[in-house]
Amino acid sequence: MSDQTIDPYQRLQIVRNDDGTITRLLKLPDTPASPDPTLPNSPDVLSKDVHLDQSKSTWVRIYLPRHALDNSSTSSSSKLPLVVNFHGGGFITFSASSSLVHDFALNSAAQLSAVVVSVEYRLAPEHRLPAAYEDAMDALHCIRSAEDDWLRRYADLSQCFLMGGIAGANIAYHAGLRAAAEAQSLEPIKIRGLILHQPFFGGAQRSGSELRLVNDPVLPLC
Repeated sequence: MSDQTIDPYQRLQIVRNDDGTITRLLKLPDTPASPDPTLPNSPDVLSKDVHLDQSKSTWVRIYLPRHALDNSSTSSSSKLPLVVNFHGGGFITFSASSSLVHDFALNSAAQLSAVVVSVEYRLAPEHRLPAAYEDAMDALHCIRSAEDDWLRRYADLSQCFLMGGIAGANIAYHAGLRAAAEAQSLEPIKIRGLILHQPFFGGAQRSGSELRLVNDPVLPLC
């Protein structure tokens, strides 16, 4: 393996602290939730934040296509499929409220005509894996309880898909494995499929592409 010629911490604009945490210098723009359909110029997809585990500072942002509010029926046949989304960011950056993540989830809800739940999971290195996998399962169990009125009234839990990009796809994959092992305890949730965008997978032994791209200018190995 060739010597590193790129400082990944400088590239990602993060500073490694002595206590094992990192300081994220890059301040990414956030977008607030928009839950009120009565506001002027309210979007076609509404969104709201719901606490998951306050002790872990985890939460979910729920996206609901506005047209669902016009349907007074609560039968399962009239409900929308459910997509649970896990954002990318190398396990260390971004948030469910980051504008890029928010816009993607909002557009997914609009184009798929689905209820989308975007999960704010704990980030590494402060919270190393499997913390994010555990947060993913916490989110599924929270959805299962259907205490939120949007989930209870408009989401078909029997038509659930797990979605993620890059690191988020890794989380979706491992959440899918755990959900399969806990299928009975998750009922009435039924995982119908995984939607994985450029999934990130790695192991103890470096793959050929990892060795070849060790100093990649966009995403070098840390």
